Amino acid sequence: MRSAYITGLAGDTLQQGERRLLAVTRPAGIILFARNCVSPDQIRQLVADAKTAIGSDDVLVLIDQEGGRVQRLRPPHWRALPPAAAYAALYTMDPPAATTAATLAARLTAQDLRALGINTNCTPVLDVPVPGAHSIIGDRAFGSNWPQIAALGRAVAAGHRAGGVVPVIKHIPGHGRANADSHLELPIVTTARADLEATCFAAFHALRDMPAAMTAHVVFSAIDRAHPASTSAIVTEDVIRGKIGYDGFLMSDDLGMKALSGSFVDRAAAVIRAGSDVALHCGGDLAEMEAVAAGVPALQGAALRRFEQCLAVTRRVEPFDQAAAESALARVLAIAAASQGHHPAA
Repeated sequence: MRSAYITGLAGDTLQQGERRLLAVTRPAGIILFARNCVSPDQIRQLVADAKTAIGSDDVLVLIDQEGGRVQRLRPPHWRALPPAAAYAALYTMDPPAATTAATLAARLTAQDLRALGINTNCTPVLDVPVPGAHSIIGDRAFGSNWPQIAALGRAVAAGHRAGGVVPVIKHIPGHGRANADSHLELPIVTTARADLEATCFAAFHALRDMPAAMTAHVVFSAIDRAHPASTSAIVTEDVIRGKIGYDGFLMSDDLGMKALSGSFVDRAAAVIRAGSDVALHCGGDLAEMEAVAAGVPALQGAALRRFEQCLAVTRRVEPFDQAAAESALARVLAIAAASQGHHPAA
């Protein structure tokens, strides 16, 4: 049996305590960060060692390789990637060119990730930012209106899927209106539900057919004032599975973020109880990892079915024009460089 969690690792090699934990609990996946990524050969070895410990090749190997501020793999070993805002800038000039570029660059990224043994990318960001919101989303967003965000998000997801990499839409049902960084504190959004449905939720509804999604540690007080979305059964059942209509593999955001409180056993149990298929823990602290593993059940039923649907994505790779992809990426990188960090209007 597999356990309903995905875990980070401490460093660039698998530690003995981690090896024992992976062997006993057999998590659904691992997630890599910059601390885990030194060189291509080293990453491949780390992934192989983790799979050997788990006792299966059917493991989701995650990374956050959005581009811009959020990319764990950087030069000189790996290519630079533009932030989402650069695609938004191109979209305002030429929507078809922007969506094509987004798909091609994502397909190129998928190829790079697959070469390392990574089969899941925590992108695209579908959050719809509003004026006055915290800058944690900022240029990670594909604009400021949901139809454009959905169009570019779908293009990115398509490129990853064509390359055999699972895209993870985030942060469902929306982090764009958050007034705080959930890494540091709990954001509270007081927007009326009707307005949320017409904006934030709409972007996720448009991509409800995606294989995987990550929840938001954000309180939506109009829906559940007592719990963030990630630990709210009301939000999960009524909004994510209900209004949005999302039936894919649902993971929490990182349990180590300061938006949450309580023990790691309780945090893990809370996100599963709320309706997530797996709990995500990123920090690489072995004691916390052990607590998370103790707080989750076996991966079974609908959660196991959704997990297997993600694995199916990783088994299909389509050919592509790499030269065209390199050219498209170069164009968007030039737009990003020209913007000098300013967020384009959309």
